Amino acid sequence: MKKRIGSYPRVRVEGGGRAVVSQAGAVLLVETVRKAGLDQALSAALTPWRRPRAVHDPGKILLDVALVVALGGDCLAGVGMLRAEPAVFGPVASDPTVSRLIDTLAAAGPKALSAIQKARAQARERVWNMAKDAAPNTAGQVIVDLDGVLVLAHSEKQDATATWKKTFGHHPLMAFVDHGSGGSGEPVACLLRPGNAGSNTAADHITTAQLALVQLPKKYRRGRHTLIRTDSAGGTHEFVAWLAQRGRWLSYSVGMTVTEQIHQAVLRVPHAAWTAAVEPGGEVRDGAWVAELDGDVLKGWPKGMRLIVRKERPHPGAQLRFTDADGMRLTAFATNTTDIPIAALELRHRQGARAEDRIRAARATGLRNLPLRKTAQNQIWLEIVQIALDLLAWMPMLALTGKARRWEPRRLRLRLFSAAAQVVTTARRRRLRFARHWPWTDVITNALARLEALPNPG
Repeated sequence: MKKRIGSYPRVRVEGGGRAVVSQAGAVLLVETVRKAGLDQALSAALTPWRRPRAVHDPGKILLDVALVVALGGDCLAGVGMLRAEPAVFGPVASDPTVSRLIDTLAAAGPKALSAIQKARAQARERVWNMAKDAAPNTAGQVIVDLDGVLVLAHSEKQDATATWKKTFGHHPLMAFVDHGSGGSGEPVACLLRPGNAGSNTAADHITTAQLALVQLPKKYRRGRHTLIRTDSAGGTHEFVAWLAQRGRWLSYSVGMTVTEQIHQAVLRVPHAAWTAAVEPGGEVRDGAWVAELDGDVLKGWPKGMRLIVRKERPHPGAQLRFTDADGMRLTAFATNTTDIPIAALELRHRQGARAEDRIRAARATGLRNLPLRKTAQNQIWLEIVQIALDLLAWMPMLALTGKARRWEPRRLRLRLFSAAAQVVTTARRRRLRFARHWPWTDVITNALARLEALPNPG
C-alpha cells in the first residue's frame, strides 16, 4: 500500500452558526482606543463636521476605518467587516456615509487635518504617560526619524507623477518615533507629495519636522529632549540651519553626502585620530572606524555643527564609489551633540536604519497604495493610516511584554487579531471566550487584563 501524506481532514460546511465573532482579537485595539481616550478626542475634534441629526459620530467613523486598516484592510469598504460584528465594534456606518465623511473632511482641507492631528497628539501624551518605562525614549530623549517612501499609483490619481526610481505614484515624507530595540515605532507626521518631489527638498523636511514636533508631549520640546534624525536626504544647508536655530532645545543627527572636499579631508586624518566603531552591545566593530573632521570642511555650515565620518572595509563584492578613500567605504553625518563619544554618536546615527522597518510596517498597513482619487482625500487617508499605525504601536506598548512587544503588524494580525471567540452572556454581562487550544490565547487574555487595569480617561 502507498502511504498517504499531506492530507487534510474533510469537514462538512454549513451556515447558521451563532454567537461566534471573527477577528475577535481586535478587541485589543478597541480597548486601546478606549484607554487612550482617542475616541473621545476624535469625537470632540470632528464636532464641526457632524451634521444635524446624524446617527453616526464622525470620530467613530474615522476610527472604524482606522481599525480596518490596522486589521489589514486597504480601502474604505473594509468597514463592512466591522459592521458584521456589532458585538465587538458597535454600530458601524454604511459605505456611502463613510465616503461622504471623507469627502467632507477633504473639502475642509488643513482645518480638518489639524483637528485630527490635535486629537492624536492628546491621545499620544496620555499613552506615553501610562506606558511609563515602556515610553519611547532613550535616556530621556525621543528620537524622530524622517524618511521618504514611494507609493505606486495609477495615472488617474491626482498628483501621481514619475518618481526618481522610474516608477509612477507619490513620494510622501514620513516621520516616526523610534521605540528602540525593545519595541517598534509610531508615526508622527506624513506629508503627501507628488511622485517627482525631491528627496532632499529642505522645505518639505522642515514642514515634516514641524508636524512631528507638534505631536510630541510638551516636555519633549525643550532641553534637547528630542533628536531629529535623517539620512543624507536631510543634509542640506537650509534644513541643518533650521535645526541649528533650535539648538537650545533640539538635537539633530543628519546624514551628509560625501563630497570631494570631505573625501580630501578624510585623507588628511592621521591614523591615531581614528576610533574603532562599536556595536549596540558595546563591542568593537571589526574593520570600521570613525573620526571627526574640522577646519575648512565646516565653512558655510551652522556654528556648533560637528561632522563625523565613518570608514569601513567593504563587504566582498561591494562596489566602491569615487568618493570612497583607500579602498574604504565612507559615510558621514552632522550633529550638534557634544557630550557623547563619537563612536556612540555614529552608532546612534546608524540605528536610523530602523526607519526602514517602520516603512515596511506602514506599507503593510494601508500605505501600499492610496485608494482615493483626489489628493485632499488621500491626505485624509494618510491620517487614517497613521491612526492605525498608532494603535498597532500603542497596544504592544501598553499590553504586551517580551518578544511580543516587538511583533510587527502582520504577525499581530496572524496570531492575535484573527483569533475567533464565542460570545457568552453571563450575569447580564457580555464576554468573549477565546478558544483554549489557540496557542496565543494567553497572550490575548493577559494583554486585555493589562489594558483593563489602566485608568480610564476622565
